[in-house]
Amino acid sequence: MKKIGLVILVFFVALAFTATAFGQAKPEAKKSKIEKFGEDKRGIAWKDKKWTTSDKKFNWRISDPWGGLNFAEITKHFCDSVRAASGGRLDIKWFPTGAIVPAMEIFDATVKGTLDAFHSWPGYWKGRDEAFVAFASVPFGLDVEGYNIWYYERGGKEMFDELYGRFGLVPFFCANVGQELGLHSNKKATKMEDFKGMRIRTPGWYMDILTLLGASVTPLPGAEIYVALERGVIDACEFSSPAANIPAGFHEITKYVIEPGVHQPSCQFDVVFNKKKWDELPDDLKAIVEICAKETQLWAWAWQENLNIEALKIMQKTTEFIKMEDATIVEFAKTSFKYLEDLSAKHPFTKKVLDSQEEFKREFAFWREMRSGVAPWPKEMVLKGKLYQ
Repeated sequence: MKKIGLVILVFFVALAFTATAFGQAKPEAKKSKIEKFGEDKRGIAWKDKKWTTSDKKFNWRISDPWGGLNFAEITKHFCDSVRAASGGRLDIKWFPTGAIVPAMEIFDATVKGTLDAFHSWPGYWKGRDEAFVAFASVPFGLDVEGYNIWYYERGGKEMFDELYGRFGLVPFFCANVGQELGLHSNKKATKMEDFKGMRIRTPGWYMDILTLLGASVTPLPGAEIYVALERGVIDACEFSSPAANIPAGFHEITKYVIEPGVHQPSCQFDVVFNKKKWDELPDDLKAIVEICAKETQLWAWAWQENLNIEALKIMQKTTEFIKMEDATIVEFAKTSFKYLEDLSAKHPFTKKVLDSQEEFKREFAFWREMRSGVAPWPKEMVLKGKLYQ
């Protein structure tokens, strides 16, 4: 019996050892104190939403200020996306500039209901509120990436809704075409003193900034720029991206392009709806419109930047590309920031928007700096030591 008892004892000791060796002896994996990081705000809003497919059809009218510019393709792309995604239940028909109202009357026409919607560059509405320019392009402001993060994730959309909402309108970001070209010029200007007395065409905040820097500035309409350059009325002009400038022919009658386009690190467009008409839409069509605006935001940037490749090849045949000196760019920046500070002091909502953008830039700066050594230059340029954007 003693032997049997001893065997049983040995058996249980061995069993306990095995359990310890293969189970309890292993320390538990240490759990992070942060169990979840990041939530989709839309996912929360839509979590319990019951979606139904509406059967009512809507036929709307939209126009834009683009005239012969290829930006009209963006308006049409958005309309096509909405028509496809809605199965034709929301058909937004595009009317070219001037077919219903002149270019700069599309805002009021949409407020009144003559148009149901318009596509535009928000800076055109500067006369109604200075803050519109902050959602379009700010000198030394947000690039495409910055606008996307700030608008979709940092409260930019809510401020945009508030601004247009004052006029009975509902807006969405709808296309960013990237950084604009600098100046087509017949005068070579790389130093600050070169710009003094220079006769330049540009609108908006950049017009005021260049004036402060000693230039003679005029906001000529796009259709009048070519003739003014050709006749020597102006020395230089700023207009848009390389792909948008090519059809205008500025490169044919100017010697230089002065870079970079510090006045517009990116160019942001929008699509805007009459609120009464918007409120008539069922929820599923509202969601389709918002999603299609975001799809157009992505597509337009890729489309325009790809077109810029060929546009620049054409320009380089007749035009010399030059860059402002770093010290000149810094002086431009000092004057620009002082101008924006003075503007903000007079316009509280503009200050709110610009402060929000600046806060984002400040908080994003560390990550922007840390990742800056992997700019996607061609391999032969990287191997020669070119690393930074």
